[in-house]
Amino acid sequence: MKNNGRWKKTVKILFTRKIAAFSAAVVLLFIALAVFAPFFAPYDPNYADFSSYLQGPGKDHILGTDNYGRDVLSRIIYGTRVSLIIGVFAVMIACVAGTFFGMIAGYFGGITDDIITRIMEAIRAIPQIILAMALTAVFGSGIRNLAIILGISSMAGYVRMMRGQVLTIKQADYVMAGKLQGNKNFRLMFKHILPNSISPIIVMMTQQVGQTILAEAGLSFLGLGISAPTASWGGMVSDGRLFLLQNPVFALTPGVCVAVLVICLNMFGDGVRDALDPRLRGEV
Repeated sequence: MKNNGRWKKTVKILFTRKIAAFSAAVVLLFIALAVFAPFFAPYDPNYADFSSYLQGPGKDHILGTDNYGRDVLSRIIYGTRVSLIIGVFAVMIACVAGTFFGMIAGYFGGITDDIITRIMEAIRAIPQIILAMALTAVFGSGIRNLAIILGISSMAGYVRMMRGQVLTIKQADYVMAGKLQGNKNFRLMFKHILPNSISPIIVMMTQQVGQTILAEAGLSFLGLGISAPTASWGGMVSDGRLFLLQNPVFALTPGVCVAVLVICLNMFGDGVRDALDPRLRGEV
């Protein structure tokens, strides 16, 4: 009951911040577009009508058509689904794997900590987009592969965050009391340490989704992301840049969608961080 009250207070604080509430509303709108894409999209996103080649915005096609005569609005709506699926699943993979290895490194220390830390430092030394490009070249693209690749390339931050939390929390009195009562290590880690260190992980997740969507768009722009004809925002920007004079909306609209979604996710993440700060809840 105490935890429920704390989370209710956190949600209340979060949505009293107008910027965070507005950002959440925009993100929910994108999620609704992704979930109900077949209902919102006026056309099949992959249907090529060459008689409507590179039309500007009009009555039949609100945002015009692309270089294959496909409806731009429909492809943007379906591209929302691709971006959010990859962003969410990549962050889940990074969070679960990074949290686990971070707990192992921080709790056991010694050579285990050294090995995990050195591997993560090697991953962090390589820019995420470069590492993702290398892994994509080896394992291929596609939604599943991209989610795994982007998850692996961004998990080092979670390991570092969780390790730091564990190093502090494992010295707490209630953890020491659990050891004296004979609780096994993994029980202590998952029952006592993880619940008390989850707040900064949640904040990192909300902010990481936007960065992952941006990375996916970058890979698609470079031709290493989602393969044609599947709609993706980065791929649409890449195709549209060649036809800026014929239909500028074709390239600019998906770029604006990427920017709006990433900014709103980051602002919502900032709101979550502030709401989870005990100083702002009057608890310290």
